[in-house]
Amino acid sequence: MQPPLATEAQAPEVRLVGRLVTELEAVGAWLQPHFRRREAHATAVEYVKALLGRAQRKNVWGLSEDAGHRAPYAFQHLLLRAKWDADAVRDDVLEYARRALGEGGILAVDETGFLKKGEKSVGVARQYTGTAGKVENAQVGVFLSYATPRGHALVDRELYLPEPWTQDGARRRAEAFRTSGL
Repeated sequence: MQPPLATEAQAPEVRLVGRLVTELEAVGAWLQPHFRRREAHATAVEYVKALLGRAQRKNVWGLSEDAGHRAPYAFQHLLLRAKWDADAVRDDVLEYARRALGEGGILAVDETGFLKKGEKSVGVARQYTGTAGKVENAQVGVFLSYATPRGHALVDRELYLPEPWTQDGARRRAEAFRTSGL
């Protein structure tokens, strides 16, 4: 009796993980042209892996810890100061989703509220959020997904700024200064 081929002997989960690793490497390769520096590209690939990982809190601290970093500085630099073309990445993600999930999908818009206790985070205000089903202190994110019968993929996002934020120029400038790292 001949032993089964190595890939046939593997559990379906092991084969799936192997395909996912290969796919993630391909995604990392097509992301590369959008980054000016090799370090920023490597951090972006690491960030995507952390987003797909098991971190309980999907903020820079939780993702950094999941990626094996002691502090969030690399991810903060990527998100706040590194030079890369976020719009081109977004466009490529949509194209990737169309190839992977098939043509003829729809774009679905959804909002999600993030309940907050303080008022320092950008966009936090007392506003209606479906998350709570009532007016609460929250941020609201608007998300765009590409959906087909084969699946769906997040392709864009935007933070909703409630009226108190849009009308308070000093607050917006202070937040821009705070996040610029100056």
